[in-house]
Amino acid sequence: MTELLSLAGVHTHIGRYHILQGVDFSVAEGQTTMLLGRNGAGKTSTLRTIMGLWQASAGRISLHGYVPESMAVFSDLTVKENLVLAARDGPLDDARLEWIFGFFPALKRFWLSRAGALSGGQKQMLSIARAIVEPRKLLLIDEPTKGLAPAIVVALIECFAEVKRRGATILLVEQNFFAARELGDSVLVMDNGKIVHRGEMAALASDVALQERLLGLSLETHQ
Repeated sequence: MTELLSLAGVHTHIGRYHILQGVDFSVAEGQTTMLLGRNGAGKTSTLRTIMGLWQASAGRISLHGYVPESMAVFSDLTVKENLVLAARDGPLDDARLEWIFGFFPALKRFWLSRAGALSGGQKQMLSIARAIVEPRKLLLIDEPTKGLAPAIVVALIECFAEVKRRGATILLVEQNFFAARELGDSVLVMDNGKIVHRGEMAALASDVALQERLLGLSLETHQ
């Protein structure tokens, strides 16, 4: 499979702290790759380094057709205005909007409301909608289900699965292992700033002993 994104020997220092310590991995085009690990393992730091928010101190990051996309929302703007800004290639596409509303109907209800007035879950929906309002080649997503109600998590899973079917490649950091199991084609596990495991998500999901060794818990006990 074609590699859309690859990291080779990537190190990142923040002040005196050595955060990433020789990170090596690749993300296959058209796949959803899960990036898992305990808290503080370096997952978010990896995404920030790929996007250039943090400067790598050594190593190489290779990106094929990558378009950085912030998932932040503008609180003083309406839902509509947030999506208009995210649609950089032209006017909003009505058919794509209706597709997004199918996953996140609350965005249609609050179309002209200020983003700052939305609930936490609704803001997360808007963040995802901003990222997918136009077709993207590569999406880097950091814990999208964090703090969300189960029904919204199910909607997010369905949304990301459909985004992948439409041709996107996804690198997804996630602590909800139900979502990881449902979405992941392959998996990378980080510990102490390094990749310590790589393989098929289905294989990790079926191996409780490996889950406990790599993550300190099993998927069944952390949904």
